[in-house]
Amino acid sequence: MSPSADTARLAGAKVLVIGDIMLDRYQHGVVERISPEAPVPVVRVVNQDFKIGGAGNVAQNAALLDGSPTLVSVCGADGHGDELERLCRALYIDARLIHSTSRETTLKTRIMAAHQQMLRVDRETTLPLDAGESAALRRTVDGLVDGFEIIVLSDYGKGVVSAEFLTWLHERAAGRKIILDPKTCNFPHYRNLYCMTPNAKEASEGAGLPVAGREDIIRAGKHIVERHRLESLVITLGADGMAVFLPGQGVFHLPTTAQKVFDVTGAGDTVIAVIALALSSGFDLLDSCVLANCAAGLVVGQVGAAAVSREELESELASSSVRKYQRWADF
Repeated sequence: MSPSADTARLAGAKVLVIGDIMLDRYQHGVVERISPEAPVPVVRVVNQDFKIGGAGNVAQNAALLDGSPTLVSVCGADGHGDELERLCRALYIDARLIHSTSRETTLKTRIMAAHQQMLRVDRETTLPLDAGESAALRRTVDGLVDGFEIIVLSDYGKGVVSAEFLTWLHERAAGRKIILDPKTCNFPHYRNLYCMTPNAKEASEGAGLPVAGREDIIRAGKHIVERHRLESLVITLGADGMAVFLPGQGVFHLPTTAQKVFDVTGAGDTVIAVIALALSSGFDLLDSCVLANCAAGLVVGQVGAAAVSREELESELASSSVRKYQRWADF
């Protein structure tokens, strides 16, 4: 099948994305002097722009690939929450955002000068959802889950993905494929999932094992699969591509397709979005990972939490090298 036909299958694929949404604000300026108050540069801001982040970036990646994502999350009843709604509408994301009066929208402000990040300032609430927020989240998901075969959980540790919610969702969404992008602090709560997609650092911390080379990666990955009773595991390895663990088939390594690695921010969002869309389109997991690895190779060459279009992915897939992978071990 041609690369063009492969990407065409992604169009219209449905994915339910649940997790922590955030607003990324980029303030761009110039540095002309050092502050007289402290030995720090003074950035004169000349413009700013907003982007959708966290679980929102997963949905954005799916939307730009012509998929059909539905996004469920919790944000503040504030202006930044309204901005997230606007961004979702502009991206044609079906957003079901729960606006809470007891928490603020997560806002990450990056001060940029000469294409370099000078400072990041975060405003966020990381407390667990209260009883009302939790009930609203379950009620919203309950009304949607029957319409999806693939569910993505994007856990950024801001309160949406909890042990209680995972237990409820496991029962409510029985028979569906749940794919989770993990947060290390919540690793003890993850069980009985179709797939997890940690990066190397998260895999190391989650397994309690070093991940310094091929054998370490294999050992840590097998440990995570067995300990958390997963059907599969994908460990993203930054500039080294990804490792795919398929019990009964083996452990496979996909080398990166990136020509340059400039910024890995949001690459994990791209990976899980493409895997989910491809699975929803009928691809098996390994072929889904080939597409995801190719897409990740494109976004790491951009600044910030970027996304890739279906046309860009189709063009990159025209290279024969992107479809190669190596069997690392039996599993």
